[in-house]
Amino acid sequence: MRKLQLSLCFLALLLPSCSPRDFLNRRLAADLIAGSNSFRTIQQFQLRIGVVSNEEYLSPESAVLQHHGWVTATRAACTPDVAPPPCWDLELSPLGVDTFQPLIPPSESEKKSITILTAKRELVLVTGIAREGINAEVDFTWRWNPLNEVGAALYRSDLRYRSTAALRRYDDGWRLAAPPHPLQYLDDSLKDSEPSK
Repeated sequence: MRKLQLSLCFLALLLPSCSPRDFLNRRLAADLIAGSNSFRTIQQFQLRIGVVSNEEYLSPESAVLQHHGWVTATRAACTPDVAPPPCWDLELSPLGVDTFQPLIPPSESEKKSITILTAKRELVLVTGIAREGINAEVDFTWRWNPLNEVGAALYRSDLRYRSTAALRRYDDGWRLAAPPHPLQYLDDSLKDSEPSK
């Protein structure tokens, strides 16, 4: 009985020096990834009104806006800063005005290029952790969570993406790896994400 009490006392002395960040598990990895600035960055869409290039007019985002009836376009003469021909004069339709007006900050209402906040990332699941010494790679899936009707049109919330985050163990516990690090950074991993199957 005396040995048990001594063991418990010894264990109690060690516990204050331990932190939940010392033990890398899926929950900690998910918290570190979801709480990072890279992951929490809100997706923005740049809406350009006026004369645009053919490449911009044929972009997937422009096709979505046209499909929803939010923009209309007519052929236009190219300006010196917009080339090569053909060019298009892109305008919001009445339905587009109704959809975009509440999303446009008053300071940008007269601009030809407007930034709209559209979606944020949501971590779905940590799918695996590979550790090697003080370095770890965390595989995870995530999805877009649209913030408004425009975000819902541009980003499918039912589509899942796969990414990998690099973590490193420091004296105060596990953290997302900071440059320079041989593993892929979270920013790059999120940009290079591919839909999961």
